[in-house]
Amino acid sequence: RRKVDSEGHRFQDRWKVEYFFTEIENHCVCLICQETVAVYKEFNVKRHYQSRHSTYDKLTGHDRSEKLKQLEAVLIECVMKMVENICPEKKQEFANICLARNTVARRIEEISSDIKRQLTSKGVDFDFFSIACDESTDLSDTAQLLIFMRGVDDEMNVTEELLDLQSLTDQTRGKDLFVSVSSAIDDMKLPWNKVTGIITDGAPAMVGERSGLSTLICNKVIEEGGKAIKLHCIIHQQVLCAKHLKYDHVMKPVLKTINFIRSKALCHRQFKQFLLDIQAEYEDVLYHNDVRWLSRGSALQRFYSLRKEIGEFLETKGQPMRELSDPIWLADLGFLVDITKHLNVLNTSLQGKDAAVNQLYSHLKAFGTKLQLFIRQLSQTQPNTIHFSALQEIMNSFPQDNISAQTSRYAADIASLAGEFKRRFQDFAAIEKEISLFSSPFSVDPEDAPDQLQLELIELHCDSELRSRHQQLSLVNFYRQLDKSRFQEIRTLAKKMLSLFGSTYMCEKTFSAMNFNKNRVRTRLSDSHLRDILRIKT
Repeated sequence: RRKVDSEGHRFQDRWKVEYFFTEIENHCVCLICQETVAVYKEFNVKRHYQSRHSTYDKLTGHDRSEKLKQLEAVLIECVMKMVENICPEKKQEFANICLARNTVARRIEEISSDIKRQLTSKGVDFDFFSIACDESTDLSDTAQLLIFMRGVDDEMNVTEELLDLQSLTDQTRGKDLFVSVSSAIDDMKLPWNKVTGIITDGAPAMVGERSGLSTLICNKVIEEGGKAIKLHCIIHQQVLCAKHLKYDHVMKPVLKTINFIRSKALCHRQFKQFLLDIQAEYEDVLYHNDVRWLSRGSALQRFYSLRKEIGEFLETKGQPMRELSDPIWLADLGFLVDITKHLNVLNTSLQGKDAAVNQLYSHLKAFGTKLQLFIRQLSQTQPNTIHFSALQEIMNSFPQDNISAQTSRYAADIASLAGEFKRRFQDFAAIEKEISLFSSPFSVDPEDAPDQLQLELIELHCDSELRSRHQQLSLVNFYRQLDKSRFQEIRTLAKKMLSLFGSTYMCEKTFSAMNFNKNRVRTRLSDSHLRDILRIKT
């Protein structure tokens, strides 16, 4: 005789929406009447639904999904009431029961769809918006293109959200990326003539002069009657500038020593125990990862702080580090530690969500001014090393070695770094006048402003009440309170500047979340589910 159990029937997740059934303890249970169906067959489930609950056929689409949620909530509430009466001490354990994987997946899909629906409704009100794009490869070797959007409505409300995650299974040329971005923008029904800019990570496929993504986007915007600017992520450019100071004669011995200590388990354990025995300030040295923005400075700072302990440990291993007894090399190490610390402070200030382009550019300008100060102080006959604490410590430790003579070389290196900063940020320098006009409208001469802004700027300068508001309110609130008919052009400029991305920070942060969710044990996570997870995460 044929056995039902051997037929391999399984509960289908679609039965929840179609027939209002769920699976509880390997039983197929009707959510409406709580009766069970003995066999996992669609015929049995469908017959039960049509014979007893056909009145629910009038519910379709969103209404049907909402009804399913209500029925599930009632079932959970009934179970909890029953547990409370029968075994109240187990109530918390039942409350902590995990949902089925299909239920979790469905709820993630619903939340993601709702977020997308809200973003679509907000997008209708956008006066201007810009996009930030970055591409990376996940663990299944699929190229994932992140597209973020930053939009501004007429009330100066800024919305910064994930527009889409496009999965590319073939080539990742500029035109391939353009097709994906165009699909995302058109799917959201956003007008191209409202695009004010695009910012990328500077990869050739992104910034190619003829067929790069940025070029193709800007050309499309021009065709639609708008104007967009191309920007290279301010954080990426800062990292590239930081690499201008190579100092290989310092970095190579430092990295070689760190790798010697950490590459072998026994040596690493002995080193950590050695630091513990002598009660050192830190418990270990840090690996250097060239991809991580702050890694170089952190590794150097830790090595510098433990330089004496490292020297003693290497002596016990018969691998002495001769550089640690060279005052000039130690001075170079101290200088590199200090300058990378300043660079890390700048990098940290450029990170964060919802940062306006004027704020990021002000940090960059301030750092340029700091570099000029460092050059002047280190070029003096009696060098001033007040802002270089590690270098100052080395100079005080070896007063007889005339290390101060090296400061002129350090000043020249900083001058070279300042030149690299000036060369790199040409795209931001090109819109510096607009940034100044947006952030400090009262300090700009009307004659230096664009023609369409001059008359409104004069009106603004002569209004003492508005000048007082500018000093008291945040920049966004100041422009929000400006009269729409009186300062129409100034408000338009403000909305365009507020809509611009200054960095691809959100893309980098989301890629970290992507790698956390699609990891070595979850490589089969589908692209659509990955998109839903990241949309909720951001």
